[in-house]
This record gives sequence, structure tokens and C-alpha cells, in this order.
Amino acid sequence: MPSAKRASQLAVFALCAALGAGSLTGCETTQEKAAAQRAQSERILEARAKRQAQKKKQKHHQQNHHKHQKGEG
Repeated sequence: MPSAKRASQLAVFALCAALGAGSLTGCETTQEKAAAQRAQSERILEARAKRQAQKKKQKHHQQNHHKHQKGEG
């Protein structure tokens, strides 16, 4: 039969272990959120790059069309 001191030490150890496991789980959740946020940022940047490329292409097309109408191209 464990002494009262030994029982309290085991209880403290169990509490610390539970808190440690909880904090590790919290870290994983934070890491998962950060990874999801990075992925979302990448999607946003890719979409922005596509829009800018499309605008640039459209602007280039309009400039060439305008030159052609003036007889420059």
C-alpha cells in the first residue's frame, strides 16, 4: 500500500502528464491552423497572379488592337 506522500506524488505526476499531453495536442492544432493558413495564402496569391496575368494579357491585346486600328501595327 503506497504512502500518502507517494500517492500525492503520483497524482501530481498524472496531472503534469495530462497537462503535457493537452499542450502537445494544442501545439498540433496550432500547427494545423498555421498550415491551413499558409495554404489559403498560397491559393490567394496564385489567384491574384492569374488575375494580374490575365489583366496584363488583356491590356496587351487592347494596345495591339488600338495600334492596328490606327495603322501602326
